[in-house]
Amino acid sequence: MSSVNVITIDGPSGVGKGTAGGIIARKLKYNYLDSGALYRLLALAARRHKVSLTNESALVALAGHFDIAFKKNDRGNIQTFLEGEDVSRAMRSETVAEFASQLAIYSSVRNSLLDRQRLFAVAPGLIADGRDMGTVVFPDAQLKFFLMASLDARIARRHKQLIERGENVSLRAVQVQLEERDRRDKSRLISPLMPAEDAVEIDTSGMTANEVVNTLLEIVSIKGLFAGAS
Repeated sequence: MSSVNVITIDGPSGVGKGTAGGIIARKLKYNYLDSGALYRLLALAARRHKVSLTNESALVALAGHFDIAFKKNDRGNIQTFLEGEDVSRAMRSETVAEFASQLAIYSSVRNSLLDRQRLFAVAPGLIADGRDMGTVVFPDAQLKFFLMASLDARIARRHKQLIERGENVSLRAVQVQLEERDRRDKSRLISPLMPAEDAVEIDTSGMTANEVVNTLLEIVSIKGLFAGAS
């Protein structure tokens, strides 16, 4: 396990962990791992290579060698590449997210991506967001957060994101998708969605993105970690 400082941010869809994680990583000048991106990239790769989401062994084989890369552009934003193609926008669609949730139920697929995720823990440090970052991938992380929010708040946030991306989707459709994803995340036998025993739990229901970021950074400061980061 890496000896560099790691902060994990876990929680279900729509709690603000991705937005907060990216901002905090930039503020601390740390590496950033959006673990969900790996599953979405695998879902995209499976579609490209016509691998069924029910073919567990084929998905494991694909996860072992699919070509991905994360690169910063001139503005400092992360671009995601699959087999040399920028798929930063394509991987964020609700369809791809749904496919990713389906293949994530397989323990063998999750295990095949475990080492890839841990490779992100390099100096000067790492902010990792997902659903099992603090419980499975980085159990020895120096600080762990678990974000939660009411279903209504999560539906509203997710719907707003999708509309801003140009996806025509109803609130009811978003609700169904989130409820189904929650069911899969919480009921799977391997790495179910749950807070680590030592996680700091925060309800973000009535908070803005800036308030979430500031709350997390305040706790980072209180813990005495990452002193001197700007």
